[in-house]
Amino acid sequence: MWRHPRARLWAGVAVVALGFLIALEIAARRYGLPGPITCQVQEVIFPPKSGFLLYAGMALMMVVLTWRQRFIAFGVAIGIDVAFLVVRWAADAKVTDGHPFGNGALWVILGCAVIAVTRRTGQERVLLLKGVGLALLLVAGRKTGDTWLLITSKTRPVVLDQYMATADHALGNPSWLVGRIVTATGPIGFNILDIVYGQLAVAAVVVALYQLRNVAVERRFPGHHLVRTFLVIGLLGPAIYMIFPVVGPIFAYGTGAEHWASVSMWSKTPSTEQWAVANLWPSSPPPIAAPHHMPFDEITPRNCMPSLHTAWATAIFIHSRKGPRVLRFAGTFWLIATLTATLGFGWHYGVDLIAGVVFTLTIEAALRSLDRGWDRSGIQLVAYGATVFAVLLVSYRYLPLEMARHPWVAGPLLMLAMASVIYGYVRTSALWESRTAPARHPEPQPELV
Repeated sequence: MWRHPRARLWAGVAVVALGFLIALEIAARRYGLPGPITCQVQEVIFPPKSGFLLYAGMALMMVVLTWRQRFIAFGVAIGIDVAFLVVRWAADAKVTDGHPFGNGALWVILGCAVIAVTRRTGQERVLLLKGVGLALLLVAGRKTGDTWLLITSKTRPVVLDQYMATADHALGNPSWLVGRIVTATGPIGFNILDIVYGQLAVAAVVVALYQLRNVAVERRFPGHHLVRTFLVIGLLGPAIYMIFPVVGPIFAYGTGAEHWASVSMWSKTPSTEQWAVANLWPSSPPPIAAPHHMPFDEITPRNCMPSLHTAWATAIFIHSRKGPRVLRFAGTFWLIATLTATLGFGWHYGVDLIAGVVFTLTIEAALRSLDRGWDRSGIQLVAYGATVFAVLLVSYRYLPLEMARHPWVAGPLLMLAMASVIYGYVRTSALWESRTAPARHPEPQPELV
């Protein structure tokens, strides 16, 4: 098996991923905090930060199981969680951070890994390990992201929000506009959007489960599916955070997450107004002036550029297009709600969202080309998308004042750049599908006698 080039490729990817996790663990320890490996190990016993994500990961793993095995696995997970609840209740251990459920799902995932190694052989072992790996990758991606955000806040003391806010004048300051709308909806509108925004990974799993619904029957995974795009976006996106550190309008021009303290159902966070340029969000856009670098605290993540929530929601939308009508509607709803939340909560500027869409389409084109084989159309689309993304970054950094002073020129150009990548992706993907579609043979017609 190891002589096969694909097996060697995945073995190399696994080694690199393990090395990356160890490096993040060491980096987090330097700042006195647990890294992704430690956090994951702790959730075997302690309340997990996201029980929904663990169950979503278990659902992904179960695509390789039969229906009987799925019911058993789900029942075991629920039983373990109930046992943990009873023990915590008996010990009077209150859950103050995280969810009171999810340990059972993690135990089932790890148990399936043990079964694959000890009780399975050949292709069945490989298939079960792929399912386990898919689940653990989804969960590890969340832990890795949390650690990486910590690193961005510690290693990037200066942020470029003034550049983004200035460039955003070309789009009419959409974050300020949508922020006022969301504020007007009160606690109901905010918390509905907050649930949609926070459970984006669960929505991705729903779409992925539809794409992987035949794995148990066919005993193999499809060449390309949403989870691959989701993970690659999470792997490459944070690298841009280090190049272009931005905290978001609610932090740079407001009081921070404390702005939503009166309507949020979740834990309260202290104000960051002392680091802001001024308390302007969302009441009044900042004046047009020459932008400058600005220092910020060592807690708030520099996670705005590009908007990965926009990127992930776009990926969900793309992959839901081939599903049934209810799935297509859900993908459209999640995209619209996520875009509304990213702007309305003050987490992102409008120009972030444009970059996020271009970022996703470029990655999706690259992964589809990798799966089907690189050809001229694929290379051209990926190169064009990467070029547009790079031009956007350079424009935001070096031309924001000119963009703000000429919004009727810069704004349409930004939208045109994004639209050109969308058009290129739609046109190229349609060409790929026409080449791979099975030939239709006309049915024989009865002869006329």
